[in-house]
Amino acid sequence: MSALIVIDVQNDFCPGGALAVPEGDQIVSGINALMAEAEAVVLTQDWHPADHSSFASQHAGQEPYGMIEMPYGPQVLWPDHCVIGSEGAAFHEELDTDRAEMVIRKGFRRAIDSYSAFFENDHKTPTGLEGYLRARGITKLTMAGLATDFCVAFSAIDAAKLGFDVTVRMDLCRAIDLNGSLDKAKQDMAQAGVTLA
Repeated sequence: MSALIVIDVQNDFCPGGALAVPEGDQIVSGINALMAEAEAVVLTQDWHPADHSSFASQHAGQEPYGMIEMPYGPQVLWPDHCVIGSEGAAFHEELDTDRAEMVIRKGFRRAIDSYSAFFENDHKTPTGLEGYLRARGITKLTMAGLATDFCVAFSAIDAAKLGFDVTVRMDLCRAIDLNGSLDKAKQDMAQAGVTLA
């Protein structure tokens, strides 16, 4: 059985949002069309407390997109985004959320960021998605969403490492592309055995 995993198609990642991905809203209709054909649909949602440790605003003298070292490794500092319950954290209004059988919220632990739909950024703390997919007998995953080079890539690589057959629909993703992060993400996904379609 296969599932479509739709990554973080939220207002803050779309044009006009706090962490806008260029053309982030242009993938919504294509994702909706893919959902209509999917055997199962899971949505992920970035869901941060207002004082999340990955926000530049929580670190004196730090600017957004700078890097710091956290106990779990290097961390990009982001503009405040996808704060729990905010309009920015809401799904894009045109996304067909009714098709989703499950919504996985990530990044709600203040002390650790979470790009992947499967694990927090310590690569150990699970979100519960793997267990859900295995319980449903799902072995093939198609991924689409935002942003290609962060949450989509981390999710795809983790899924491949867990033994799922993973395809990323590159035409239904958009990237931030921070200091060459898109090319690196493509290489990392290909090396992990992810199909880039």
